[in-house]
Amino acid sequence: MAVATKTAARPNARPLPVRKGSELQTFTWTGKDKRGTVMKGEQLAKNANLLKADLRRQGITPGNVKPKAKPLFGSAGKTISAKDIAIFSRQIATMMKSGVPLVQSFEIIAGGQNNPRMKDMLDDIRSNIESGSTLHEALKRHPAQFDELYQNLVKAGEGAGVLDTVLDTIASYKENTEALKAKIKKALLYPIIIIVVAFGVSALLLIFVVPQFETVFSNFGAELPAFTQMIVAASKFFTAYWWAIFGLIAGGAIALFQANKRSVAFARFKDRLLLKLPVIGQIMHNSAIARFARTLATTFKAGVPLVEAMETVAGATGNIVYTDAVNRVRQDIAVGYPLNTAMRQVNLFPHMVLQMTAIGEEAGALDTMLFKIAEFYEREVNDAVDSLSTMLEPFIMVIIGVLVGGMVVGMYLPIFKLGAAI
Repeated sequence: MAVATKTAARPNARPLPVRKGSELQTFTWTGKDKRGTVMKGEQLAKNANLLKADLRRQGITPGNVKPKAKPLFGSAGKTISAKDIAIFSRQIATMMKSGVPLVQSFEIIAGGQNNPRMKDMLDDIRSNIESGSTLHEALKRHPAQFDELYQNLVKAGEGAGVLDTVLDTIASYKENTEALKAKIKKALLYPIIIIVVAFGVSALLLIFVVPQFETVFSNFGAELPAFTQMIVAASKFFTAYWWAIFGLIAGGAIALFQANKRSVAFARFKDRLLLKLPVIGQIMHNSAIARFARTLATTFKAGVPLVEAMETVAGATGNIVYTDAVNRVRQDIAVGYPLNTAMRQVNLFPHMVLQMTAIGEEAGALDTMLFKIAEFYEREVNDAVDSLSTMLEPFIMVIIGVLVGGMVVGMYLPIFKLGAAI
């Protein structure tokens, strides 16, 4: 009888019970079921013998069981991105809403992961939940992926017995914030990439092309136009000191990055400067307000007390100026001020935001009003980003024309004098 081959990511029976503190490891296994069908899969277990015993209980005769080979350079190169967490949030929310048990939800989601690091993290969270930990306690083991806001929302949902609803709210929050971040990054990165490419092309022309033209021109004995002489002089300087120029640019970029990362004063100066730039400054203002409103609405809706929620919201605005403002608002709320009054004191939020917040407080629908504020300012950001891209296209074309086209024209100017030289 021909033996059919069947691939199973994991048998459908219950997983191994895990004692708290046990060291789990991923094993790959092959075996045959009662019909002789070849099966294979992966499963967490403390050792191979326990895994074989569990497979036999499931009616599978184990064959080869061995620890899963680790990649040569540690976990595979893929990191866990914010987008991965957003997708996971929607998946776990959907499964919880559908009534799938939490442990089984993690098992299903982990089985469909292509990113080994993401799969290992989900397996670790699942094993901790099986060991008796709550979801927010298991998430605390991975603070780089699940920040304080995420943990607090899950904790509030577990405490109120509405974890499925809170997870759905978190999923919507992550999807909206990641979409907003991607939109802003696209608007800012596009002109930077074009300018960098234009500079790179200009550098190649100065180093390799212009010297060839200079050799040709010197054979004619005619005096070069002033513009061409400037380009030739720039070429000589660039050819002699290209290493210093590129080193200075790279060193400056690294220094700015480190200063922004390590110096609060520099980061505050940079964020203030961004807020004052034309067009871009308004986008950054609207983006910070949208993040503030959506984050506060999400935490408040989940049942987190307002003062505690403000502490978490402060770090989600994406701008130190707004972070400082939200911290001052939190201090005023803690001593008894209404939210809209405390927000008015920092002189940073638009009149419409203050009025809608006041109405929300009076009507007892603060979270609903904050969600409306977030949606309005997210639309404003989207419209402004689209307009910015349209406005920048002519500016980018001018830069490319001046850098690249200018050198091409400068090199061909002497050709018009060749007749006089000959």
